[in-house]
Amino acid sequence: MLQALDEARRAYEKGEIPIGCVVVTRDRVVARSHNLTETLCDVTAHAEMQAITAAANTLGGKYLTDCTLYVTVEPCPMCAGAIGWAQLSRVVYGCPDEKRGYREYAPRALHPKTEVTGGTLCDECRQLMQDFFRSRR
Repeated sequence: MLQALDEARRAYEKGEIPIGCVVVTRDRVVARSHNLTETLCDVTAHAEMQAITAAANTLGGKYLTDCTLYVTVEPCPMCAGAIGWAQLSRVVYGCPDEKRGYREYAPRALHPKTEVTGGTLCDECRQLMQDFFRSRR
């Protein structure tokens, strides 16, 4: 999760919403990314979407069944759907997203076998988001 936080800080420095993500398999990081929606002018360029694509390219297949995705904020329904289709075995997220998180809008979007752990480094992840939005207002 610390590496995902580093990615979120990179997003913050670029003026992107500070969400970072890494995908790990067998103790090896195979993908890392952060939000790029402003940079790419693409509403689908969320950290998770970028990391899933990079991991699939690195591993040579669309299914990420032996992978864990670490992300600083609870995935949105779009990202949860992609996580489900990619069949990631585990998702670890930092702080919940009370307004747009998948648990509220699409609680069954993940693959049924996906293990979910929330609240990892929650305070640090939340603080980064709060600092970002405070600086924008």
